[in-house]
Amino acid sequence: MNRRSFLRDGVGVALALPAAGRSPGRIGVTEVRAVTAAVTTLYGHDHDHGSGPLRKAAAEALHTAYSWLQAGTYTDRTGTRLRTATGNLSIAAGWLSYDSGRPADAHSLYGEALAAARIADDRALEAHAFGCLSLLAKAQGRPREAVANAQGAQAAARHLGSPRLLALFHAREAGGWALMGDRQATDAAIVRAHHHYAAGPADADPGWLEFFTPAELAGLEALARADLGQHERAAAGAEQAVLLHGSAFARNRALYTADIAIQHAVGHRPEPEAAAEAAGRVLAFLPDVRSDRLLQSLHGVAGALQRHARVPAVADWIEQYRTITATQGGRA
Repeated sequence: MNRRSFLRDGVGVALALPAAGRSPGRIGVTEVRAVTAAVTTLYGHDHDHGSGPLRKAAAEALHTAYSWLQAGTYTDRTGTRLRTATGNLSIAAGWLSYDSGRPADAHSLYGEALAAARIADDRALEAHAFGCLSLLAKAQGRPREAVANAQGAQAAARHLGSPRLLALFHAREAGGWALMGDRQATDAAIVRAHHHYAAGPADADPGWLEFFTPAELAGLEALARADLGQHERAAAGAEQAVLLHGSAFARNRALYTADIAIQHAVGHRPEPEAAAEAAGRVLAFLPDVRSDRLLQSLHGVAGALQRHARVPAVADWIEQYRTITATQGGRA
């Protein structure tokens, strides 16, 4: 059994919800806990291996959770808790869709989570859904929508008691402003993000926020700097993000390493050898990390390095990249 099959099958077993596939009956704390545990399992595997092996397992778990909501028997309190848990699972599934290059599916799933938050009157879930919609809007080139959703997330999170949650949403806002080319608004949002982050962790921090380490804060700022054309600062920030991540969050390390390569290649004073070195580090993450965003980033790296193809180190990397894509059906 190859590694990817093991991951896919192993996650599928871990997400198997009680009584999945059978007619729902009485729904209680066991089922709610199972949905919550499925979310934790998805995020844990995704951080290390990307979304590739996980989407089908997430979709099956979400289908079961919705069947419980629609046809199960439960108290009002259990129903509210189940709706919140299902909303969180919808966000996790939406994230996997986003990472797999399926933005329309992600948008739909995030919208379902937002609706669940409104019905359950859950501000934490509402904030999370708005934050994800902000990320998706930026990725699709809609910066005003990204800013508006980030600000919606901030409004929902304002009284939750989690400064680092607010820091994330200010960082997302900065990304939207940067895509619009508004340097002043970007800098102001970044300052607010650092200010909130410096307040430290809190008991109210949601479990899914564990990814938002100092490394990720540095990485999000680096992405904003890149969109503003501040290539040297962007490369330095992405390098800081990779170093601070250490051995954790393999997919994010791979993405930020790809950003380092691109910024070195397209900067005002290009450094093609440094770009090729970083690009070589990205290839080392394959095939353990399966993420459409990573494959797209590698395509971007190849395009950025093409202008320096006469540099031997760059030419060697381009040849290695072409060999990998040729042996894997055009996909790295």
